[in-house]
Amino acid sequence: MTNNIIEIKDLHFSYNSEDKKPSEVLKGINLDIKEGEFVAILGHNGSGKSTLAKHINAILLPASGKVFVNGIDTSDENRLFELRQCAGMVFQNPDNQIVSSIVEEDVAFALENLGVPYEEMRKRVDDALKAVNMYDYRLHSPAQLSGGQKQRVAIAGIIAMRPKCIILDEPTAMLDPQGRREVMGVIRKMNREQGVTIVLITHYMDEAAQCGRVVVMDKGKVILDNTPRAVFSHVAEMKKIGLDVPQVTELAWELKKAGIDISTEIITEQECVDMLVKLLNK
Repeated sequence: MTNNIIEIKDLHFSYNSEDKKPSEVLKGINLDIKEGEFVAILGHNGSGKSTLAKHINAILLPASGKVFVNGIDTSDENRLFELRQCAGMVFQNPDNQIVSSIVEEDVAFALENLGVPYEEMRKRVDDALKAVNMYDYRLHSPAQLSGGQKQRVAIAGIIAMRPKCIILDEPTAMLDPQGRREVMGVIRKMNREQGVTIVLITHYMDEAAQCGRVVVMDKGKVILDNTPRAVFSHVAEMKKIGLDVPQVTELAWELKKAGIDISTEIITEQECVDMLVKLLNK
């Protein structure tokens, strides 16, 4: 019995371009994600990572191949409603997801559409707002909130639906460093405490380093898939496709190139400090 919540099998997808020639964006993706995993998907612009994310939520459908979420075939129109209750999606711009003029009404919006009874809805809205530390702002207008606060409200709207999986498409791209920390804190907490499967599309290496697994895409294909340590140790390969690695990993890589005996599987500042102290003490 598999415990994969997402199964992507030989997925191909093309966009139609202006000259009428289809432009293939996904070229035979095979990817399984287990229930409860925290996975980052990296790739430069045009690598296909956002297109892949939209297939998990059935915003896009395969040209060929299959995508299953919690056993549901995403191309099965009769189960689309069930699928989207299982897999929620958070986009880059929170303004595109906020639909009400009061925070708590916005979080309740999807639940009202689902016909959730009032008492249950009240509890879910309050629990979701508390989970993202926005309960005190429940009667505020979203227009009065910062970018990070708006994104947390958008995430609360998804949490209230209690999905098994949340796909986040560059949720911190428009936020300042404080907003990014807030949102990443909420995402990590959901994964750790509630076992929600997280698929995080990001271009921030420090965010990817906080995940349990990193998938790297280039030109519509998966080229690396491993732990953050193992993936970021491929510094030359990452740079070749236009991606960075955490600064401490790059420092270790440069020291290694200079002939110093140091591991390149370093992803945190503390690990780097400890390693340098050890070297200096030698």
